[in-house]
Amino acid sequence: MHNEHPETIPNEEATQWEITQAEDVFFPSVRVRLGWADIEAAVERGAIVPSEAHALWASWASPGSDQRLSAAELAPPAAQRVPSGVPLSPITPMPRVAAGPSFSFTNTLYYFGGMLAIGAMTLFMTLGWELFGAWGVFALAVGYLVGALLVARNLMAQRLRVPAGVLATLAVCLVPLATWALQSGLGLWPDGAHDSYRDYHRYIDWRWLTLEFATLAAAAVMLWRFRLPFMVMPVAVTLWYLDMDVAHMLMQKDGFDWEFTRDVSLVFGLVTCAIAVWVDLRTIASTHPLKRQDFAFWLYLFGAIMFWCGLSLRDSDSEVNKFIYALINMGLVFLGAAIGRRVFTVLGALGVASYLGYLSYRVFADSLLFPFALTLLGLGVVALGIWWQRREAAIHARLASWLPATLRPLATAAHSP
Repeated sequence: MHNEHPETIPNEEATQWEITQAEDVFFPSVRVRLGWADIEAAVERGAIVPSEAHALWASWASPGSDQRLSAAELAPPAAQRVPSGVPLSPITPMPRVAAGPSFSFTNTLYYFGGMLAIGAMTLFMTLGWELFGAWGVFALAVGYLVGALLVARNLMAQRLRVPAGVLATLAVCLVPLATWALQSGLGLWPDGAHDSYRDYHRYIDWRWLTLEFATLAAAAVMLWRFRLPFMVMPVAVTLWYLDMDVAHMLMQKDGFDWEFTRDVSLVFGLVTCAIAVWVDLRTIASTHPLKRQDFAFWLYLFGAIMFWCGLSLRDSDSEVNKFIYALINMGLVFLGAAIGRRVFTVLGALGVASYLGYLSYRVFADSLLFPFALTLLGLGVVALGIWWQRREAAIHARLASWLPATLRPLATAAHSP
């Protein structure tokens, strides 16, 4: 090793660093929790020089840092406390992604204010803005967008990541408004019934496709620059809008074809979930703390809802198809449990419950036994929960073994201690 620092102390003996196998220490899923006492001990052992120790600790422990833990994170949940008699390990693995912001009163104010601003520029946009004209609206939208990004960058420099994420998300939400104003100003907006921006969030129309593609492209660039998970929320919403507008375009006619839109929603949901899995796998494999945040959450949420709604709204008079629907939902329950994504478990449970309710109603229709059947069903679900909790480790191991090899990192990361 080159002695580039004058305070570095050469060590003739094989160190613990050198004799430890790389796969035991440097695997991306391994995380440790350190205190200042651990840093001091490392200095005493000669593993790190004092000046570097102070610089590292100042960076890690400063307010707003990704490595700094809040009081709520330091206090273990009641359900995860170590039983009496079990020794505590000095090294505690960290979760697969950086912990999300806690819903403290401050963070609630951040999100509430941010959603008000986002709503003002999207859902609550009024015709009054159109008095400025297309180019006036374009100038205002771009001005707001640039201002939001500048403030977000300033907040990032101060390590205030939550409000920075809200401001950066507002910038993404302004992209469709700027795109609509630019098209209108250049006379490129297609003729049709919906030529007002406030209709963007109210009506399905293929004319919105340019707004949606522009939003996705701009969001990709902004996410690359800022790496803030909340910015994925407008991306997921835009994919949902894109799903319905593409269905409208493919129909090539006026009106609304409910069945076709439902089927397109199902397919788009599957594609969005596939993108979420890809993002999740890249997040788990990354070693950089900014890249290990939960960027896949909103994609999973909207993708699963699109798929499940498209599936559940299909009509069928066949008992076989209804049973297949129940099996698919049961698979969603197990998938959510295996990869640690509750949205699949919740939606799957709703689907299974609806099928069981259908069976109960069919068997006990117009019968005094119907309330008793529902009671037994509810108690059965509670009993299943108790059985699952007692055998959770074994169940998880079995579920993980059923996953394809490419998806097993999701299961391992989701259930790591």
